[in-house]
Amino acid sequence: MPPPMQWLSETGIIKPDELESLKSGLTDEQFAQEFECSFEAAVIGAYYGKLMREAEKRITGVPYEPTAQVYTAWDLGIRDSTAIWFAQVIGREIHIIDYYEASGVDLGHYVRELSGRDYIYASHIAPHDAQAKELGTGKSRLEVLESLGLKNITIAPMHRVEDGINAVRTVIPRCWFDAKKCSRGIDALKLYRAEYDDKLQALKPRPVHDWTSHAADAFRYLAMTLDTKIVNTGFNRPLQYANMGYA
Repeated sequence: MPPPMQWLSETGIIKPDELESLKSGLTDEQFAQEFECSFEAAVIGAYYGKLMREAEKRITGVPYEPTAQVYTAWDLGIRDSTAIWFAQVIGREIHIIDYYEASGVDLGHYVRELSGRDYIYASHIAPHDAQAKELGTGKSRLEVLESLGLKNITIAPMHRVEDGINAVRTVIPRCWFDAKKCSRGIDALKLYRAEYDDKLQALKPRPVHDWTSHAADAFRYLAMTLDTKIVNTGFNRPLQYANMGYA
């Protein structure tokens, strides 16, 4: 991994008082784009761009800790990608040890992916709407996962997207990310952004739905469900399963 980019304020190219004057008329993202050569910051409306820049020193090798259980957080796609984060809670730190994403495969594929990893799982966090019955099968995706042997599924709390984004902002400073295994997910968090209205020259109050959405949504469910300062609404309850199947 290349070393963190040196900021202009540290090089002496621009005097500190001149730099402060220039900065006063720009947002943090605009300043980073224009004067710090930050490509992530060049994305207008990036929700986590600044926090992920600050997290660069925590994007490194993060090994699996065998004495701690692993939480997974899923964004279950139907016609597009399914994304899964793998996290361990170590004291006050959250270690993001792995990330997986795929599309065009059945749910059994993801259960096999989990079973193929040498992790001990605490819980699998799924979005609340995964309980909805599909018209074609009459079953929910959670019921399908149950039939495939996945246990200890936890339903993420119902929440507004903006509340979930704020929860992620409180969690990222506690996170250590494995640079290699989580590279695509990390890029998605850096580039996840609000829609921009070119005509009004203003951000819209909703995120862009593109390839970054899957990782960002799954991370939002993780942030809303792990032990954070977010108030427990009672929806993040574990589902009950028979004493059979893959934990």
